[in-house]
Amino acid sequence: MRKQTLLPAVLVALLYLLLAVLRQAGIIGIYWGQIMDLALITTIQAVGLSLIYGFAGQFSLGHAGFYGLGAYVAAYITHTLGGTHLTFALALAAGAAAAGLVALLIGLPILRLRSDYLGIATLGFGIIVKVVLDNADKLSPVLGGARGMAGIPRLTTFHWVFWLAVLTVVVARNLIASSYGRSCIAVREDEVAADIMGLDTTRFKTLAFVMGCAMAGLAGGLYAHLYSFLHPSSFDFLKSFDVLLVVVLGGLGSLTGTVVTAVGWVFLLEGLRDVLGQQFLDWRGVAYALILIAVMIARPQGIMGGRELSVGQLFRHRAARGGADHGAA
Repeated sequence: MRKQTLLPAVLVALLYLLLAVLRQAGIIGIYWGQIMDLALITTIQAVGLSLIYGFAGQFSLGHAGFYGLGAYVAAYITHTLGGTHLTFALALAAGAAAAGLVALLIGLPILRLRSDYLGIATLGFGIIVKVVLDNADKLSPVLGGARGMAGIPRLTTFHWVFWLAVLTVVVARNLIASSYGRSCIAVREDEVAADIMGLDTTRFKTLAFVMGCAMAGLAGGLYAHLYSFLHPSSFDFLKSFDVLLVVVLGGLGSLTGTVVTAVGWVFLLEGLRDVLGQQFLDWRGVAYALILIAVMIARPQGIMGGRELSVGQLFRHRAARGGADHGAA
């Protein structure tokens, strides 16, 4: 167990040092460094939806709403109290807590719904959040309303984003490996059977929903302090489809697939923007659909197909191949 825990920790630390040195030396420029930060923020958000949809089987289309709630709550706190590292940490915690609390309040009634009905209910919530953000200046002029919120201190750095992404993946992985996570998977596989076996299905669905939405709120707080400007259009219901696409392409029930796809998706879109220019932005919706159709035809189960990739498996696979080669020799 120590080896299984220590080796991934060492590799993550080495990856962090490598990326930090490359960015400090200017090999990874400011522009692509910011894209890397956005990719890690997207990873945090996508891991949250993976808990909800990939592992608990709850079809949610309102994830961008919780993303926006976390962003605005965190931005309001740092804008009001000042841009220090302490207030930034408090703002991120408050953004995640606000998203999780709202998820709990709306989750208790709507998580009794299933399948498409749940998706429609969460989609309605996302639209409500967008309308509230458009008129948020009536609550406080600082929030900006339809004009957007400006003057947010730029506090998000690679160090914050990287380690919070690692923390998010670790928390999600430990939850999935626990009895609570196995109960969520049982609900995903057959909710009726899980209910008959005595599981409180509403409780476990709510747990996954609150945890996933809190992660979205955390990602929103990091996003707000990365670009120093927020606009309600950044959190409309179409943004929920972006992160849903990442989870589906990565493979439902695979954290590894979610992380790899989230990072690759952000860099792919930015690369296409460089190659195709403004024309790609106009046709981005068509590109999304074509990529999704192609992947679903070639690999319907997603990139990872519900499997996880671990360092221990890689080393065991290499050892097994080495033993087989030695035996053959």
